[in-house]
Amino acid sequence: MAAASASSSPPQLDSEVVAERRGIPAAPFVKDVQAYLDQLGLDVNSTLAYLQERLQQYKVVEMKLLAQQRDLQAKIPDIKKCLDIVDTLQARKDSGEALLTDFEVSEGIYARARIENTDSVCLWLGANVMLEYSCEEAINLLQKNLENAKASLEVIVADLQFLRDQVTITQIVDFNSDLRLSNGGGAVALGRYLI
Repeated sequence: MAAASASSSPPQLDSEVVAERRGIPAAPFVKDVQAYLDQLGLDVNSTLAYLQERLQQYKVVEMKLLAQQRDLQAKIPDIKKCLDIVDTLQARKDSGEALLTDFEVSEGIYARARIENTDSVCLWLGANVMLEYSCEEAINLLQKNLENAKASLEVIVADLQFLRDQVTITQIVDFNSDLRLSNGGGAVALGRYLI
């Protein structure tokens, strides 16, 4: 029962401040595993269980962030395409000539349309909702959506980098603790790390 309660709360040193980024907890970097375990009064097994649980949590968050990143990477070209279409309609309206285009009625079924001077466009907002906007309002809305999508993508990329750093730190601490356990507490030299 003690191991279960130790794995549900993060082992921390009294003097360390654990930061987080947008709800992703930072992994504590442990220079001396034995001193870390002694100060917390934990055994290696409970610490390993906690670290494995934390790694799984990081993997779940990473999958969610990657899905959001894919969605935004698909959304940005769609917004740009809509902006180009509205710009084209605006340019044709100013020149006075009609636009001849094909549009998709259903999957694989297209119809030809002749678009005369138009002052408005309809934009899908999601959840089966479409609203009519003037061309100027549509351009402003699409540009705002494009800026927001790009900003969100930048934040997600930064979150993914932060998350990868936390996974690396957790794996190093996990590996060092595991070596300490398998070596019976003796120091082991591994590359440039003294464990």
